Amino acid sequence: MVGAVILAARAALRIGAGRVYADCLGAPDLRIDPLQPELMLRPQQDFPEALDATVAGCGLDADPAGAGALARAIDATAALVLDAGGLTQIAANPALARSFATRPAIRIITPHPGEAARLLGCEIAAVQLDRRASARELAQRFSSIVVLKGSGTVIAEPAGACWVNPTGGPALASAGTGDVLAGMIGGLLAQGYPALDAVRGAVWLHGRAADLHGADRGLTASEIAPLALRAWDALRKKT
Repeated sequence: MVGAVILAARAALRIGAGRVYADCLGAPDLRIDPLQPELMLRPQQDFPEALDATVAGCGLDADPAGAGALARAIDATAALVLDAGGLTQIAANPALARSFATRPAIRIITPHPGEAARLLGCEIAAVQLDRRASARELAQRFSSIVVLKGSGTVIAEPAGACWVNPTGGPALASAGTGDVLAGMIGGLLAQGYPALDAVRGAVWLHGRAADLHGADRGLTASEIAPLALRAWDALRKKT
């Protein structure tokens, strides 16, 4: 799913990351994004070693190439935001899950309820029955900051603290919006924001973008980051 990578990378760039590298495993010949030529598309092995943050898993398949890319991201020293296919892989591979949960660098996971259920080994209904408890359990199990997406996105940290995001709505149910959120979190981490601030800020801005859209449908993932930046600029003017 090459589009997922492009959406996340564009979002990271638009939210303020100074330099963004992207590896689209499904399109090895893609070396430029015509709509965002500032993105540096290249194989993961050619990324610089000193990255500030990595977003992994967006549109990722569980084939050998995808598994290898995920393992390299987990082994690296950058803060890591794990989404989508990356979550599916650690849910299915206990050894990989242990490697992720014990890596010394920052760990953030961004599951939707279905991915959360796979990670916890339960039914989606059980996750939704008590979303705060589910997010806390994930945070403790993976020693990670958790973003449990959905209506009233829940953010939890391993120590047990928990927040429910007040912004956003049904318009965020369209395809690709989760990839954009992961990219926004990575983009804020790359700017040096503390992990919890980056997560809470990105989630709030992501939802606020939907509020600015002003309708419960018709919002595309590509529109979110520019609207989020507008919301952030409005906050800055108030301070």
